[in-house]
Amino acid sequence: MSPDREPAVTVEHLTKRYGSLAAVDDISFQVRPGEVFAFLGPNGAGKTTTVEIIETIRAPTSGTVRVLGLDVTTSRRHIVPRIGVLPQGFSSFDRLTVRETIQYYARLFARPDVDADGLIALVNLADKSHEQFKTLSGGLKQRLGVAIALVNDPEIVFLDEPTTGLDPQARRDVWQVLLDLKKKGKTVFLTTHYMEEAELLADTVAIISKGRIIAMGSPNELIDRNANYLILTLKTTDDRLFALLQRMDFEPAHDSHRNITVRVKGPDDIQTILAAMKEAGASPLGLDVRKPNLEAVFLKLTGEALRD
Repeated sequence: MSPDREPAVTVEHLTKRYGSLAAVDDISFQVRPGEVFAFLGPNGAGKTTTVEIIETIRAPTSGTVRVLGLDVTTSRRHIVPRIGVLPQGFSSFDRLTVRETIQYYARLFARPDVDADGLIALVNLADKSHEQFKTLSGGLKQRLGVAIALVNDPEIVFLDEPTTGLDPQARRDVWQVLLDLKKKGKTVFLTTHYMEEAELLADTVAIISKGRIIAMGSPNELIDRNANYLILTLKTTDDRLFALLQRMDFEPAHDSHRNITVRVKGPDDIQTILAAMKEAGASPLGLDVRKPNLEAVFLKLTGEALRD
């Protein structure tokens, strides 16, 4: 972030209590302008509460939250026109067309001059502009929801689980829309259950668990800091390989395709394994080496997997 640009969002020592329960417990972070910021956490971690405070929907118990330099507790009427929100499970009026839906929300936001065609093009719905909402697939409805969140030309767009329940192709279509938003200079605050989504889209990922932020950084930084190993996958039908790796003090496992997977520290371990396999006359049909993904980091840090 350049020195002359203030953060899009600043959260300092934020706490939200419900009686004796600290739903959010003294968290601090910043969101840079123009970045995609992914907020990850299991159910009940405090993720939704935090986001709703930033969106001015809930009041904090203590701490400071500023959006575009404005305090959420005193400047709500100045913040709301400058942000866009796509809630989880977006829905609209069944019989309105795509174009009519955008025009309706434009009137709600007092933006009669909205470029409906531009928004429709941005979310790749030009060929659906005259179709009724009820006829759209789940993916198309979500893309329309993103367009609605942009009706007031917001500086920050909050997207709550924008691809939950979508098939893989529809999910990727929404991803492309989000990448296009970034290209247009929008700040995107994303909550998601999909690790692949965060890993692909996010510049910064924050992981919250039990009301506290336990890790934050780029996806690669989080992986390098918390999962500094490689995963070697051996495609084989030779049962001797599994026992061989065990004798070498590795901890092999079978994946869902009955391939053998094993954690290694680096290339030296891989060379040692391949040499031992050659000496034993046990050759794999193929092998693959890759870094662990963000899901492995999340599981290590929180002790649980995100649920769809």
